[in-house]
Amino acid sequence: MTDWDTLRALADDGNEKALERLADLADERDDVETLNELLDEGSDRAGEHLTRRAAAAKDLLELQRISDAGYDEAGDVLNRLLD
Repeated sequence: MTDWDTLRALADDGNEKALERLADLADERDDVETLNELLDEGSDRAGEHLTRRAAAAKDLLELQRISDAGYDEAGDVLNRLLD
């Protein structure tokens, strides 16, 4: 298994797969703060994890924030919940 620091270095160098793996690890650790940081860095996987969490909690404001951060699927989930 690759350690966090190595994945972080790879992601910082533009490796998308490493960025997505970091999001998976952050989700496994319930590290929402890191997921939000990864979303800000453009990680769609972080957006997926955050959207799943927000949808389960029916947190409409969080879904809007995730959508505004660039993960469009969160907007779709938000619209479904508003229907």
